Amino acid sequence: MSEEIATLGGGCFWCLEAVYQDLRGVIGVTSGYAGGHVPNPSYKQVCNGTTGHAEVVQIRFDPGEVSYADLLRVFFTIHDPTTVDRQGNDFGPQYRSIILTHSDAQREAAQAVIREITGAKLWGGRIVTQVEPLRVFYPAEPEHHDYFARNPWSGYCRAVVAPKVAKFRKTFADRLRRAAAE
Repeated sequence: MSEEIATLGGGCFWCLEAVYQDLRGVIGVTSGYAGGHVPNPSYKQVCNGTTGHAEVVQIRFDPGEVSYADLLRVFFTIHDPTTVDRQGNDFGPQYRSIILTHSDAQREAAQAVIREITGAKLWGGRIVTQVEPLRVFYPAEPEHHDYFARNPWSGYCRAVVAPKVAKFRKTFADRLRRAAAE
């Protein structure tokens, strides 16, 4: 088994983490912060919107099971890539749509998938997703890891995370891990 890493931000990292944990071929998902200028930021600092960081997930995946392009297709299904610094009621630069690439091949794949999604007219507006190289990733504090799995009945999880997970599971039913599909 080989392993690659993808780093994506599309709103609250709790949503992305919960979705990607259900995707076959994903080895692990870590919520964190990237794309900013403050070293080792805290959740509180990032939420203030002044660190430049986005809430992101780092996805370790087996490219023999799921391609980087397919990770991006899921990404463009589970968040709105046409809103600047906003996902639903969550707003600020920490919620921006961003793909942080680990190689030229990932950058090229990201641009190709954006062209594909744009051409398919899946969204009503222009895709504003940023594509830039990853400089550094900071894991989030432990209380943010596996958040949806540990807090499925919290208000935010019921109102925001659960509908995204349900949409993902319906849209990508054939790509779910066995345990999630049963």
